[in-house]
Order: sequence, then C-alpha cells, then structure tokens
Amino acid sequence: MKVLFMGDVMGRPGVEAIQTLLPGLLSRHGVDIAIANAENSDLGAGITPDTAEALLASGVRLLTSGNHFWSKKQILPWIQEHPDLLLRPANYPKGTPGLGHGLVRLPDGRALGVINLEGRVFMKPLDNPFLVAQGLVEGLRQQTPCILVDMHCEATSEKNAMGVFLDGRVSAVVGTHTHVQTADERVLPGGTAFITDVGMCGPLDSVIGVRKEQSVERFVTERRMPHEVATGLVYLQGVVVDIDEATGLARGIERVRERLPGT
Repeated sequence: MKVLFMGDVMGRPGVEAIQTLLPGLLSRHGVDIAIANAENSDLGAGITPDTAEALLASGVRLLTSGNHFWSKKQILPWIQEHPDLLLRPANYPKGTPGLGHGLVRLPDGRALGVINLEGRVFMKPLDNPFLVAQGLVEGLRQQTPCILVDMHCEATSEKNAMGVFLDGRVSAVVGTHTHVQTADERVLPGGTAFITDVGMCGPLDSVIGVRKEQSVERFVTERRMPHEVATGLVYLQGVVVDIDEATGLARGIERVRERLPGT
C-alpha cells in the first residue's frame, strides 16, 4: 500500500496546488490513498465545507486537521454529516464534535487506519496524546495493521518522541503544523516511517504561508497584524509512505515537493 500524505493546506494557493498536481502524483507514485491536513485551507485558518469538498473532489480520501480546526464554525454541521471524511485531533475532551480517528477502505478490501493528534508543548493543555494514541492504536490494529498518525504540534521533540513511542506499532508518524518541510525522513528501527514535518501546500515566498510584510511587522512591532495568505511560488509538499500490508510496517518513505506551474 502506498499512502501520500500532504502537509498543511494553506488557503486557496494550497487548494489549487492539490487540485492541479495531485492527479499526476497519484499516477507517478502508484498511490493508493491520498490524505491532506486541511486545517488552514480556508483563508489560512480553519476549514469550510467548500474547501473540504474541493480537496476531496481532487482525489484526497481523508482530511486531518489541528488547532485551527475550530476557526470556521460552519464546518461543525458538515462533520456531523461526514464524520468519515474529516478528522479533528483525537485528544480533545470527551464530547467534542467530530472524530479523532478513522478507517479508509479501498475497493479491494485493504484498509488504512488514521489517527489525528495534537501536541501539548507550547500549545493547549489537551489530553495526553501519547496515552490517547496508545489506546487508539490497539483498537485499530484489530481492523488493520496499516496505521498512519498525523502528529500536529509545535515542538520537534514532541513529534520525535511520538515516533519513538509508536515505533513498530504503526506504519507511519508524520509531523504537521510548523509548515516547514524537514529533511529527516526515515524508517525507524522498529519499522515505522517518520518525518518531523511534511511541510505545507501553499506559497513558499512567505513566512510559513503568511504575507512576509505582515509577519515581519508583527515580530518587529509586537502588534497584532492581519493574517493573510501570501501569493506566488506555490508548492505542494508531503511524503509517500510505502507500507507492507501484511505487517503494517513501512518499506520506505519519500519526500514530495512539487511547484505549481505558473507560480
């Protein structure tokens, strides 16, 4: 099984990058399942039904998210109707709308379990993502040995620790949230593919997707500034994970970085 996981989709440029580039990537890499973290797909913060449906119509099978999931309230009724298409982090308190894990089934019967988690270092004091992950992995392994974890957090140490914690028990742990693709993709000793951050789908001529002048002004003056998605030089970034379907362990992990034509 080959899984393409694409990093934080940043506004309209990120959506357009997936719409344009994903069909070619699916063909060239022989991808079975495409997943994208969509938490910034609407104007750089949050998800709407329109952006979710645009990504799903492009060939993405499942959307994950993170701390910006709640920025657009109109997504809440949508996830009640489509709980199997969009995940929110699993370690939010009991009773939170949506689901934190799911199962993507292929027509031939193969299945991929997906877990969405949010870190706590420099972020919200949510439930312990390590303990939540442990319980969810045990449950999903009753249905499939192939499991991917989206670890959405700020600290590289927390992402790396989750990779070590789940090594040998899941197929892949991929980091999101920081929008900068790291060059440490590897298969850990126990057979779990890992990367600290898969990067973003969006404008690289920016500060993590935001217009440069706004971000710089905020750092220089300490004043709150508008949060507008940049334009130009757009890339799709992610990883392709090759999974042994019998064991659920990774055979390999490859970074993906493709420029949107015309930018």
